[in-house]
Amino acid sequence: MLFGDYRVEIIADAEFRLDGGAMFGVVPRSLWSKVCPPDEHNRIGLNMNCLFIETATERILVDTGIGDKWTEKLANIYGINRERSLSETLRQVAGIGPEEISIVVNTHLHFDHAGGNTRFDPETEKIVPTFPNARYLVSRAEYEHAAAPHERDRASYMPENWRALEESGQLELKEADYEVVPGLRMETVAGHSLTMQCVRLERGGQTLYSFADLVPMRAHVALPWIMSYDLYPTQTLEAKRRLLPQAAREGWLCLFYHEREAPLCRLTETDGKLHAVVYEDHQMGFIPGE
Repeated sequence: MLFGDYRVEIIADAEFRLDGGAMFGVVPRSLWSKVCPPDEHNRIGLNMNCLFIETATERILVDTGIGDKWTEKLANIYGINRERSLSETLRQVAGIGPEEISIVVNTHLHFDHAGGNTRFDPETEKIVPTFPNARYLVSRAEYEHAAAPHERDRASYMPENWRALEESGQLELKEADYEVVPGLRMETVAGHSLTMQCVRLERGGQTLYSFADLVPMRAHVALPWIMSYDLYPTQTLEAKRRLLPQAAREGWLCLFYHEREAPLCRLTETDGKLHAVVYEDHQMGFIPGE
């Protein structure tokens, strides 16, 4: 899909599963189960919708999914269902290989956003960068927190997803808000954590906004529907109050990173309630994870 003078594609990684109660916080199961039916373990299915952006000079990938460095035990716990590697999907959807990516951006370093940063190389029996020619960008504050997490979110950070990048010299630490290329900005928005970033792409008078884990799925557009995984839920609420009505007023194209069916939507507001309307061209190269 052309977005102004840039090309944009959604590169879907594998499906996985997380506890539905944790994904919806204080919202009763009787409500959230209507839109996200759980399995026998109370888990709901999620995708990871990475954002590919091609400019005249750069090929950029924002977030890299869950990766494939999983033991059988953990893969079963998280219900990981992988039909193809992220690199294979990148080739199929965008027509390029991992060696052609020039910039990788991580909104944050949780395993379901940074897991594909690296891969296990059977020839060397080492973990190596998945994108050998890319600069990997992450905010310094997020990196510092990932290196010394606390008990509340320690399980979400796996150093094997970034250590090889440090060793190869590909990791670059950035400010809380910065521009990747003209029109593509990373903005730190507190709520899910203090250091997670959202993505703002502005070209040709249009705005595409990726909420990362601030609003992970279409179901989370409702203001009080906030994950228990969020470290600062009241700040999540304030950010949603600020960003979502603006998205509706200004007609932003919204990307929901964990949405399974149609990750690109427009927002509408009726009688004070926000609704996500599936973008009519939402299949623009999107391959579901199931």
